[in-house]
Amino acid sequence: MTDRQKISSGVKWEEIVGYSRAVRAGSRIYLTGTTATDENGNIVGEDDGYAQTVQIIRNIERALKQAGATLENVVRTRMFVTDISRWQEYGRAHREFFDTIRPCATMVEVRALIDPRMLIEIEVEAEL
Repeated sequence: MTDRQKISSGVKWEEIVGYSRAVRAGSRIYLTGTTATDENGNIVGEDDGYAQTVQIIRNIERALKQAGATLENVVRTRMFVTDISRWQEYGRAHREFFDTIRPCATMVEVRALIDPRMLIEIEVEAEL
Protein backbone atom coordinates (compact mmCIF):
# COMPACT_ATOMS: atom_id res chain seq x y z
CA MET A 1 0.00 0.00 0.00
CA THR A 2 1.71 3.16 -1.18
CA ASP A 3 -0.61 5.68 0.50
CA ARG A 4 0.16 4.50 4.03
CA GLN A 5 1.40 7.10 6.54
CA LYS A 6 2.78 5.98 9.91
CA ILE A 7 2.57 8.51 12.73
CA SER A 8 4.74 8.26 15.81
CA SER A 9 4.40 9.92 19.19
CA GLY A 10 8.05 9.18 19.94
CA VAL A 11 7.46 7.11 23.07
CA LYS A 12 9.89 4.25 23.68
CA TRP A 13 7.10 1.65 23.60
CA GLU A 14 6.54 2.11 19.86
CA GLU A 15 10.05 0.83 19.13
CA ILE A 16 9.99 -1.88 21.81
CA VAL A 17 6.62 -3.34 20.75
CA GLY A 18 6.77 -2.41 17.05
CA TYR A 19 3.70 -0.23 16.49
CA SER A 20 2.69 3.25 15.34
CA ARG A 21 0.63 5.78 17.30
CA ALA A 22 -1.55 6.07 14.21
CA VAL A 23 -1.69 4.83 10.66
CA ARG A 24 -3.39 6.69 7.84
CA ALA A 25 -4.31 4.38 4.97
CA GLY A 26 -6.03 6.31 2.21
CA SER A 27 -8.97 8.12 3.78
CA ARG A 28 -8.94 6.03 6.96
CA ILE A 29 -7.03 6.71 10.16
CA TYR A 30 -6.52 4.12 12.88
CA LEU A 31 -5.22 5.14 16.31
CA THR A 32 -3.69 2.60 18.60
CA GLY A 33 -4.85 2.29 22.19
CA THR A 34 -4.13 5.65 23.80
CA THR A 35 -3.60 6.22 27.51
CA ALA A 36 -3.55 9.25 29.81
CA THR A 37 0.11 10.18 29.52
CA ASP A 38 1.71 13.57 29.05
CA GLU A 39 4.51 14.41 26.63
CA ASN A 40 7.06 12.99 29.10
CA GLY A 41 5.23 9.69 29.53
CA ASN A 42 3.86 10.53 32.98
CA ILE A 43 0.34 9.39 33.84
CA VAL A 44 -2.14 12.26 34.17
CA GLY A 45 -5.13 12.07 36.51
CA GLU A 46 -4.14 9.19 38.76
CA ASP A 47 -7.31 7.57 40.17
CA ASP A 48 -9.50 10.07 38.24
CA GLY A 49 -11.37 8.44 35.35
CA TYR A 50 -12.69 11.74 34.03
CA ALA A 51 -9.24 13.43 33.98
CA GLN A 52 -7.64 10.39 32.34
CA THR A 53 -10.30 10.32 29.62
CA VAL A 54 -9.83 14.03 28.91
CA GLN A 55 -6.05 13.57 28.63
CA ILE A 56 -6.50 10.59 26.32
CA ILE A 57 -8.84 12.44 23.98
CA ARG A 58 -6.42 15.38 23.84
CA ASN A 59 -3.64 12.92 22.94
CA ILE A 60 -5.91 11.44 20.25
CA GLU A 61 -6.65 14.92 18.94
CA ARG A 62 -2.90 15.61 18.51
CA ALA A 63 -2.35 12.36 16.62
CA LEU A 64 -5.35 13.01 14.38
CA LYS A 65 -3.98 16.46 13.55
CA GLN A 66 -0.71 14.85 12.40
CA ALA A 67 -2.77 12.66 10.06
CA GLY A 68 -4.70 15.64 8.68
CA ALA A 69 -7.89 15.04 10.67
CA THR A 70 -9.82 16.33 13.68
CA LEU A 71 -12.17 14.80 16.21
CA GLU A 72 -14.96 15.56 13.73
CA ASN A 73 -13.56 12.75 11.57
CA VAL A 74 -13.89 10.11 14.31
CA VAL A 75 -16.37 7.36 13.44
CA ARG A 76 -15.62 4.86 16.24
CA THR A 77 -14.18 4.85 19.74
CA ARG A 78 -13.38 1.80 21.83
CA MET A 79 -12.87 2.35 25.54
CA PHE A 80 -11.13 -0.31 27.60
CA VAL A 81 -11.67 0.34 31.30
CA THR A 82 -10.46 -1.45 34.42
CA ASP A 83 -13.60 -0.71 36.44
CA ILE A 84 -16.87 -0.50 34.49
CA SER A 85 -18.69 0.76 37.60
CA ARG A 86 -16.92 4.10 36.95
CA TRP A 87 -18.48 4.33 33.47
CA GLN A 88 -20.04 7.73 34.19
CA GLU A 89 -16.61 9.35 34.71
CA TYR A 90 -15.39 8.10 31.32
CA GLY A 91 -18.70 8.75 29.63
CA ARG A 92 -18.93 12.36 30.82
CA ALA A 93 -15.55 13.23 29.30
CA HIS A 94 -16.33 11.31 26.10
CA ARG A 95 -19.62 13.20 25.74
CA GLU A 96 -17.90 16.57 26.24
CA PHE A 97 -15.72 15.96 23.18
CA PHE A 98 -18.06 13.86 21.02
CA ASP A 99 -21.58 15.08 21.88
CA THR A 100 -22.36 16.47 18.43
CA ILE A 101 -20.03 14.13 16.51
CA ARG A 102 -21.66 10.98 17.91
CA PRO A 103 -19.25 8.25 16.76
CA CYS A 104 -20.01 4.60 17.37
CA ALA A 105 -18.69 3.84 20.85
CA THR A 106 -17.90 0.74 22.86
CA MET A 107 -16.87 0.48 26.51
CA VAL A 108 -15.51 -2.83 27.74
CA GLU A 109 -14.11 -3.78 31.12
CA VAL A 110 -10.69 -5.43 31.03
CA ARG A 111 -8.74 -7.09 33.81
CA ALA A 112 -5.76 -4.74 33.60
CA LEU A 113 -3.88 -2.24 31.46
CA ILE A 114 -0.10 -2.05 31.05
CA ASP A 115 0.27 0.18 34.13
CA PRO A 116 -2.01 -0.38 37.16
CA ARG A 117 -2.49 3.41 37.52
CA MET A 118 -4.17 3.50 34.10
CA LEU A 119 -7.95 3.31 34.35
CA ILE A 120 -8.83 3.63 30.67
CA GLU A 121 -7.35 3.19 27.20
CA ILE A 122 -9.10 4.35 24.03
CA GLU A 123 -8.75 3.25 20.38
CA VAL A 124 -10.13 5.42 17.59
CA GLU A 125 -10.98 5.04 13.92
CA ALA A 126 -11.52 8.11 11.75
CA GLU A 127 -12.56 8.68 8.15
CA LEU A 128 -11.57 11.67 6.02
